[in-house]
Order: sequence, then C-alpha cells, then structure tokens
Amino acid sequence: MKIICIGRNYAKHIEELQSEKPEEPVIFLKPDSAILAKNQPFFIPPFSNDLHYEVEVLVKINKVGKYIEEKFAPKYYDEIGLGIDFTARDLQNKLKAKGLPWEKCKGFDGSAVIGTFFPKENLGDLSNLEFTLSKNNELVQDGNTNAMLWKIDELIAYVSQFFTLKKGDVIFTGTPAGVGKVVENDILVGTIAGNKALSVKIK
Repeated sequence: MKIICIGRNYAKHIEELQSEKPEEPVIFLKPDSAILAKNQPFFIPPFSNDLHYEVEVLVKINKVGKYIEEKFAPKYYDEIGLGIDFTARDLQNKLKAKGLPWEKCKGFDGSAVIGTFFPKENLGDLSNLEFTLSKNNELVQDGNTNAMLWKIDELIAYVSQFFTLKKGDVIFTGTPAGVGKVVENDILVGTIAGNKALSVKIK
C-alpha cells in the first residue's frame, strides 16, 4: 500500500510555517515502513530536536483507479479516519532551504500514525467535518475540512492523474494550523466528528 500525503492544504497552516500558497496540491509519499504499529508509542528519532505533530483526516482507498473524475471519486472510498504526520521540522527546514526532497523528515520509521477508520456515512457531511488533536489534555489543533483548499474528492481526482490508486492506499489530506513540538511523555489524542480516533504516547 501507498501513503500519499498532501502538503499545504489549509491556508492558516501555510501562514504559520511562512510557506508559499501552492497553485496545485503538494504531494509527497511515505513508505509503508513509516506506519506506527497499533498501540505502540512513538519514539523521537535521534536525528531531530524539533519533532512536530500534524493531525490529518485520512481517506482509505477501496479499489483500483486511475484518472478518476472528481464526480466519481466517492466510489473509491468507504472509510474516513484520522492520523498524525510526524515531521522532523528542523531537518525539513534544512532540506527546504537546499531545495531537496522531504522524505527523510517525513517518511522515517513511525512517522505515520493511522488511527481508527469510520464508515463515511456515519460521519455526516465530509466537507464540514470537525477533527481535533489534544496534547496532554490541552487542545492544540482544531480543524474542519471546510477549510481545505482542495476537498477530498478533488484530491483523489488530482492524485490519480499521477499515481494509480489501489485498494488499501491511504491519503493524508493535510493539516490545519496549530502544529507544534512533542517531547518525551507527551500524550496525543485525536478525535473526528466527536469520535476518539487515536492516542499516542511519546517516548
């Protein structure tokens, strides 16, 4: 399976990182080895001193598709979930400054937390879906899919121009503002549409 991630899909997050607003979706990939095993803690890697959480709505692809039209995109997913894209921000800043790829700061082992998936029909309007991340019981990210620059179906149509989507692929759809650093013993808890979807302890 592939983990396809969308960067810079929320305007306020673009502003907080002082990035440039893209004209098209920004795509990067994580290998399947990036998936954090279920119910396991996240260990801060030794190559970063500024490790950030980024909560995101996830889409799980349910069948093979290529050059998918936006109007047909809903046929390619039944479940929506929540995840965390862990990012070595210090390493990312160095790579960006040199115009180099992001994989080392985004695709390292354990960097993709994939929480519980829910049937999409149980979540209501997917274009107005609330999701949150709390750190040590303090709300740090409070997002809504209505603030996406590109909505879920638009992303599926766009991504499928470049990559054949296959059953089991997961799309990380971008993070809202509020990203920040984690340290040892932090506990992160994420919710989507009021449902607890993930919990991770930092080691």
